[in-house]
This record gives sequence, structure tokens and C-alpha cells, in this order.
Amino acid sequence: MAKLYFRYGTMNSGKSIEVLRVAHNYEEQGKKVLLLTSVVDDRFGVGKVVSRIGMQKNAIVVDDTLDMIELAQVESPNCILVDEAQFLNKKQVAQLITIVDDLNIPVIAYGLRADFMGQLFEGSTALIAAADTIEEIKTVCWYCDKKAIMNMRCKDGEPIFHGEQIQIGGNESYVPVCRKCYASKLKATLSV
Repeated sequence: MAKLYFRYGTMNSGKSIEVLRVAHNYEEQGKKVLLLTSVVDDRFGVGKVVSRIGMQKNAIVVDDTLDMIELAQVESPNCILVDEAQFLNKKQVAQLITIVDDLNIPVIAYGLRADFMGQLFEGSTALIAAADTIEEIKTVCWYCDKKAIMNMRCKDGEPIFHGEQIQIGGNESYVPVCRKCYASKLKATLSV
């Protein structure tokens, strides 16, 4: 029986390399995998899953016009992998649920749990509520050796704690941090 998996981690935790690794494993066994990514993430061009270590693969772009259920019916993959799943909306997550439950195709969605202010993304909220299995991809804090659980947005190397929820960026814009370091940097910013 197929399952819906949500694998989340902070920025720089290796989510995209994990997506590419799992896709490679399926393909190496002669199995068909559909690789999807959000239209929102255009850092390396729309329709690309790119890891920080340089590996990349083309992907199908998920936007408001894509019927993922129809795509899954036509393509009949062994598995569907979704990168940047935090950018999905509730309707798109509902499509993934239908693919798992009605088409019996496993779906593994990878993304951030929360934004730089500690607020859940719409896609992450829906996935946490509905996923059969929720797994954390771990990394360490940028400033200490504790486990990173938050994303801190930076501008010119300095932490910032305001702005739009979505700002596409990589290491130049975000660092993974533990809750204690996040709170310390926030407190220092507020006292200035």
C-alpha cells in the first residue's frame, strides 16, 4: 500500500540531494519516477532540482495549472518525488493524497517545515496534517553544534526578522540555526 511521506529539514540540510539520490535509486533499478518541483523556486531556473554540491536534474513544474492526478494516471510512475513541497497549496497536497490513496503510487515530498519567522508554510501544514510518515532531515546550527531546527534569513551577513514569507535564496540569504541561537540573534537585533 502506497504512503505519503513528508521529509522536512532546514535550509542546507540536504533535502535536494536526497531527492536526487532517491530518484537515482529508482531509475538505476529501471523504475519510473516523476520528479516535481514548485514553480516558485527559480534560483537555478524553473523546473530544476539542484543541490548545493552541484548535482541537478530536470523536473516537472508544479503550478496552479498542473493536474498531478492526471499526470500520474498517464505516466504510471513507481514513485513521485516532490522538491520544495512547502510551496504547494492545500489543493495540490490534496492531489498528492489522491495519487497515494486512489492510484496507489507512493509520494515523497521534501521541503521546509517553517519560514524564517518560525511560521509554517501552507504546503508544510497540509503535509504535516496528512502524511503517513513525517521524517526530519537533520543538520547542525550555523553558530554552534546543536541540531538546527530553524531558518534564519540574513542580508549582508546580518540576521533579519521581517519581510515577506517567501524570498527565494540560498546560503547568501539563509542559514540553519538552533532555537537558542535564533533567539539570541533576535534578542540582539531587538536591543539595537
